Amino acid sequence: MSGRQDISALLAIMARLRAPDGCPWDREQDFGSIAPYTIEEAYEVADAIARQDMDGLKDELGDLLFQTVYHTQLAAEIGAFTFAEVVDAICSKMIRRHPHVFGDAQIADAAAQTLAWEEYKAQERAARPGGDTRKGLLDGVPLNLPALTRAHKLQGRASKAGFDWRQTAPVIGKLREEIGELEAEIAAGASEEKLQAELGDILFSAVNLARHLRLDPEAALRGANRKFEQRFAYIEQRLAKTGKKPADCTLAELDALWEEAKQQEAAAKPAI
Repeated sequence: MSGRQDISALLAIMARLRAPDGCPWDREQDFGSIAPYTIEEAYEVADAIARQDMDGLKDELGDLLFQTVYHTQLAAEIGAFTFAEVVDAICSKMIRRHPHVFGDAQIADAAAQTLAWEEYKAQERAARPGGDTRKGLLDGVPLNLPALTRAHKLQGRASKAGFDWRQTAPVIGKLREEIGELEAEIAAGASEEKLQAELGDILFSAVNLARHLRLDPEAALRGANRKFEQRFAYIEQRLAKTGKKPADCTLAELDALWEEAKQQEAAAKPAI
């Protein structure tokens, strides 16, 4: 193949890989074995966005698109659905869920659209054959979501039913309360199981605080991870100039370099 390719070329490549004389590895795969790669590619897209790497984002979006093509090829082979049907379904869904754009409905702002979106989803579930099979408001939040993201979605669902604080102050108070409970359990020599439960409460409360601040807890933690990596790399680079490694230093020496890394970050930030 040569020249610029389009989606039909990608579909043909995928079909060829799954053909009897195609790739042995690709022929062995199924929905379950491919799913982890789909999740991984989604995270790599998010990573490229966080790094503002547009060339990388182009590549990663291609990889993610390939995952969609892979799953639809598997589905087509068993007569479940085709790529064309997937495209048709998402087009119909986007038009259906945006009546204020493609119809005469009125939506005041982004917050109102968020509420309307959930209502459209509920209507769609109810219209499916057999109706909405969920037993409760929290049913249907995928179990395999990252824990922070799932906590955020569970809390959001509960909030729509009125189970939420209206202000941020009591959320912070609850977080402090949970930290105090963990401190008390540590002092009492509690079991690992009990400590894990208390730590889970802290994390859940931290997610709730993020939600009240309209922040994405996953993005916040990714940012903290990235900041830690950058600062630790700075420490390693500074020590390498003297022929030392972090393991050769005292904690006080490492803390001093950590503060130096923070100062370097502050100095590098553009003035507002």
